[in-house]
Amino acid sequence: MKKILVLHTGGTIAMSADEAGNMAPGAQNPLDSYEYSMAGDIELTTEDVFNLPSPHITPARMLELKQRIAKAAHEGIDGVVVTHGTDTLEETAYFLDLTLPNELPVVVTGAMRSANEIGSDGLHNLETAIQTASTPDAADKGVLVVMNDEIHSARYVTKTHTTNVATFRTPTFGPIGLVAKHGVVFFESLLRSTVCPIQTVADNVFLIKAYAGMGPELLEAIAQPTTNGVVIEALGAGNLPPVTLAAVQKLLDLDIPVVLVSRCFNGIAQDVYDYEGGGVQLKQMGVIFCQGLNGQKARIKLLVGVSAGMSSDELARFVATANS
Repeated sequence: MKKILVLHTGGTIAMSADEAGNMAPGAQNPLDSYEYSMAGDIELTTEDVFNLPSPHITPARMLELKQRIAKAAHEGIDGVVVTHGTDTLEETAYFLDLTLPNELPVVVTGAMRSANEIGSDGLHNLETAIQTASTPDAADKGVLVVMNDEIHSARYVTKTHTTNVATFRTPTFGPIGLVAKHGVVFFESLLRSTVCPIQTVADNVFLIKAYAGMGPELLEAIAQPTTNGVVIEALGAGNLPPVTLAAVQKLLDLDIPVVLVSRCFNGIAQDVYDYEGGGVQLKQMGVIFCQGLNGQKARIKLLVGVSAGMSSDELARFVATANS
């Protein structure tokens, strides 16, 4: 008998639509009456940790969730499933991936359609997530995201469509497994997993997207002693307009870590262009190049490193490492 803990946090999967089709959290989570119906010896325990739309989820809430899962590892639980709104699901999943030891399978899922809509995907996603969490092969693979019969690594998965049920994709790499009719099948696993346990979360770690004609104003505005870090989604392979360089230098002079990723959907940021504002100059200035993560994931990684009290050198190594 596998003991699976299901932690509900809210989101579309826990909402119902009104007559006009508008969705909002209700007084009761429709998932509370769910009973697992698929084959297999599984004992479910469910808890409503909170009932929030995912834009309301903060790093403090992510830490609360992490602490509950860490406690479950010592309660005889064999696996954990988290239901979550999809807007920030990838960030919560990656936060858990970075901060939880690989002691038991943790699977995050959600829904793109509310519980009472035609074609609702919530219950199916929940059942496949439970099925995945109860599979021995799900251990030691980091936190997983299961949606639409696909299994993705929390590290690289991202939401790619505003409403499509197949919204969660892993650019470049694809899913690491599938949920099939006769069981869960894994095709890949991560090469390395970094665990950074934290007890508190820092604030004021910002994310800024570069654009054609970008000036220094946004970067100058956050060059404050209270700022703990900045992630910039840079142009192309990792370049910025020249007029931003003085503001970037000001941030660095204040010992504020500046992390660079590409705003491109695929590929990695790297120091290959040797012109004013190019990646070569930015790296020489002390900007940290984070490879393989999108902007929101890089921000989570920087936030975790800052929250762990890492030194500047430790933080640079932690954030820059591509496969952790």
